[in-house]
Amino acid sequence: MSAKSKLHAADVVVRLGNVLAVDGAALDLRAGELTVLVGPNGAGKTTLMRAFAGLVPAEGRIEVDGKPIGSLDPRDRARQIAYLPQGHRFHWPMPVAAVVALGRYAYGDTFSSLTDVDRAAIARALKATAADTFAARPVTTLSGGERARVALARALATEAPVLLADEPTASLDPRHQLVVMELLAHVAHDGGAVLAIVHDLALAARFADRIVVMDRARLVAEGRPHEVLTPERIASVFGVEAVIADDTAGAIPILRRPL
Repeated sequence: MSAKSKLHAADVVVRLGNVLAVDGAALDLRAGELTVLVGPNGAGKTTLMRAFAGLVPAEGRIEVDGKPIGSLDPRDRARQIAYLPQGHRFHWPMPVAAVVALGRYAYGDTFSSLTDVDRAAIARALKATAADTFAARPVTTLSGGERARVALARALATEAPVLLADEPTASLDPRHQLVVMELLAHVAHDGGAVLAIVHDLALAARFADRIVVMDRARLVAEGRPHEVLTPERIASVFGVEAVIADDTAGAIPILRRPL
């Protein structure tokens, strides 16, 4: 494990019933870096991320800050890894600020009240996601995009050294997709180790420091965006013809037609 690595995984295998969902994955999530995981539907991306979060049984080695993830109790694991799942489902009409405060649960107990440190972290997360403008509203009254920002704010409030975000731009309009990707990049470049699953290859290429490609349960490529998202690889993995356009943000893939 490299000195900057916050999460180290090697030879990770996950079986869901009779299905081999992850086959021998190896990856280091490094402080200061936004890593984006891409791949077609069914490739195993979410399962791999859930394994990194300690939410599904996995073979192999997964370590957080040098400690096996299985050795951490749930509260310690929650302090080390903030996990943003897909879906952004909220079933109770709690105020947005109260939902975001759940991100601080790992630092207290059932009966403790929020500390000044907790309140400051919540305020930072609300402001960073622009959710502070509706902090008092019941979360169930929000649009899908607003709920997505609340879910991200809850994860950010944990202020864990590792952030795992599964499709954080889903349900967002174009402006807020850019806002969220800029925010994830800022969290990473401020010292966090961030892994995000993103389906939009142009967004991935524009914001990622490193891209990892997953296909049919295996990690098949890793590197800088222009090294990984080539027309040949996009065709072989995604079944799509693509051209690469030069942009001030780098080499951006433009999808033309299915193959």
